[in-house]
Amino acid sequence: MAATGELIRLINYVDDINTTLRRISAAIPMMEADERKRLAENMRVASNNFAAVMAHLEKGGQ
Repeated sequence: MAATGELIRLINYVDDINTTLRRISAAIPMMEADERKRLAENMRVASNNFAAVMAHLEKGGQ
């Protein structure tokens, strides 16, 4: 099955997310406690959105 341009674009977004997570992981040891806390709070929201999108994909887009 050939990938559409949109699918390729979306996969590239996921690759960008993975790259960003690697950069975040590398930066964590250099962060202050309050910075880590603020980042964690922000990422928790993203995590909830990620879980919602995964559920939507697994339901077949319904």
